[in-house]
Amino acid sequence: MYLPRDLTKTFRFALSQFPAVLITGPRQSGKSTFLQQVMRDAPYITFDDPINRDFALHDPSGFLDQFHGRTVILDEIQYVPDIFRYIKIRIDKDRRPGIWIMTGSQRFSLMKNVSDTLAGRIAVLELCPFSLVPCNI
Repeated sequence: MYLPRDLTKTFRFALSQFPAVLITGPRQSGKSTFLQQVMRDAPYITFDDPINRDFALHDPSGFLDQFHGRTVILDEIQYVPDIFRYIKIRIDKDRRPGIWIMTGSQRFSLMKNVSDTLAGRIAVLELCPFSLVPCNI
């Protein structure tokens, strides 16, 4: 059973404004499930899969070519941090909003790559685990 998240409205707004949206949060907070529910038609690629990770690490441009400007979910992006540079190049050629959707759990190293590479091109949202107490965002 899926429980809708408060982040849905904010996510949809960010998706309409930015070429890329990154959802961060602790492990097991529901990032992947959230995106698979609210973006059912978008291809979902996880870098937990060693085949996807290897392809993206060794041929990032070829890996990204397979999506041809379609909206795509790239899950666990922290495993392929160099791909941000290739996404930046694609965004600079095509600034349509809502193409690149990413998740990542390792916040500090991930955020350095994002802020260095995709500044002004990406909305960064945090998905907190279910709790009776609101998280600090």
